[in-house]
This record gives sequence, C-alpha cells and structure tokens, in this order.
Amino acid sequence: MLSPARRHRMRQQAIDASQKADNPQRHASGYELMLMKLNDDRRRLKKVRSTERKAELKQQMLPEYLPWVSGVLSRGRGAQDAVLMTVMIWRLDAGDVPGALEIARYALTHGLVPPDGFKRDATAYLLAEEVASAATRAWTAKAPVDIDPLLATLALTESEDMPDQVRAKLHKITGYALRDAGRTQEAMSHLTRALQLHDRCGVVKDIERLATEMKKQAAARR
Repeated sequence: MLSPARRHRMRQQAIDASQKADNPQRHASGYELMLMKLNDDRRRLKKVRSTERKAELKQQMLPEYLPWVSGVLSRGRGAQDAVLMTVMIWRLDAGDVPGALEIARYALTHGLVPPDGFKRDATAYLLAEEVASAATRAWTAKAPVDIDPLLATLALTESEDMPDQVRAKLHKITGYALRDAGRTQEAMSHLTRALQLHDRCGVVKDIERLATEMKKQAAARR
C-alpha cells in the first residue's frame, strides 16, 4: 500500500512529466521510475498463463498507479505516456470500462496512442474493440451488461477512424443490451446501424424479430 507521501510525490511527478510535451522520457526521472515499475509488473504478468488470473492481478496492481493517473489527467498537457496508456488497457482487461474511458477522453483529446507491443495502434480502435468484446462476452454468458459505458464509448469514438466491422460490433452489442432493457426503438437504431456498417454482422433476424415486437407493442397501445 502506498503511503500518503508517496502518493503525493507520484502525482506531482506525473504532472511534471506530462507537462513536458516533447519527450518526457528524457526529462522526468519520475516518469522513468514509473516505467521501471511498469516493466516489473509486466514481468510478473508474463509469468501467469491464465487470462482470468492476469485480469485479477491487474486489478491488484492498478490502485498503485492511481496517483500517477490523477496527476496526468488533472494537469497534463498531452505528452505521450506509456504508463497512462497501459493503465487504460489494463483497466479494460480488469473490467473497469468507466475508468478506461476516463483516460481515453484525455488520450483522444491529445492524440495519445497505445504503447508499442499492443495489437491495435490507434486508441479509439482499441477502445471500441475491447469494450465491444467484453460486453459481448458478458452478454453471451447471460451476465448483466451496463449500457452506459457502451453508449459513452460510441459517443467518444464517433468521429474517430476505425474499421467499419469494429464499429458495427459495438453498435450490435449496444442494440442487444438496449433490447434486453426494453428500449426497443433505441435498440432498432443501433442494430440497423450495425447492419449498415457490416452486412454480415449477424443482426438481420434480430432486426426482423424486433420489428415484429414493435408492431405488436404499437397495436397494444391503440
């Protein structure tokens, strides 16, 4: 557990590093220390084979990065930051989508990209795909799916470039979650958009069934 003094020092180091928008690695010893910690934690994670166990380990590690994240988000000027971006990805892996979105807003505003070694080199692309995949896994397992992070991700990435299939996947699971919540009109809008983006995304029958249900609902209100 970090002491209050260590938390304060880490937060201030993050502010100092993030305000050097040219190259924080050259200037900030605090940033270098955080990279060393990050590399140590990555080595710990590499020793774990289970994806589920990796996610649990990331949940345990993430609180130690909170002062750094807080410092960057509060007063950062947009320096590329491998620590911050890795934390965003780890939050996604650990199921903390709202926490990941908090960082993603800053990252997209300043044009930050994922660190080297990640399979997606664009922040919006990575965010949309990971959020959609996690929600789809939860929905398939019949677990609750929170609609708000899905809608927030769609709004945040609306103007960003990514493959149409990825955006379609996000619209599709959003449509399913809205349909399950009884918000049929909104669900239809997202499922239709998914089909427009990717005609093989697998929602044709869902749209047909939803249209039939909506007709029945309309008839019952008459």
